[in-house]
Amino acid sequence: MILAFDYGTQKIGVASGNELLGTASPLKALPCKNTQPNWDDIAALLKEWEPEALVVGLPLNMDGTDSESTARAKKFAGRLKGRFGIKVWLVDERLTTREARERTGIQKADSRVDSMAAVIIAEGFLSEGGQPV
Repeated sequence: MILAFDYGTQKIGVASGNELLGTASPLKALPCKNTQPNWDDIAALLKEWEPEALVVGLPLNMDGTDSESTARAKKFAGRLKGRFGIKVWLVDERLTTREARERTGIQKADSRVDSMAAVIIAEGFLSEGGQPV
């Protein structure tokens, strides 16, 4: 069992992933306050799901270089690892929002799109792996 996160400064998409089946399902997105996640909400998720690993989407530019959001996602991943002591992996998340909008049929900003992006991040990790934090 893994939990995947599509980190954003306003909300964080979340998905659970089953390593045995190679599938993922969206969970309720978590709100951020002043660009900061609510660590109590994350702790509750970890207690409920008891994941073996956490996966964070790494926002890169289309050419593979770091974007403005890359450092924030890496910082979030590092804090997850430091606070909870669970293995954390980074997975390239290029085009996940676009694919999430296609899958959901929702074009505007919506927490369901964020959690679907987390599903795509989880699926990417389950099929191809990621880089450890």
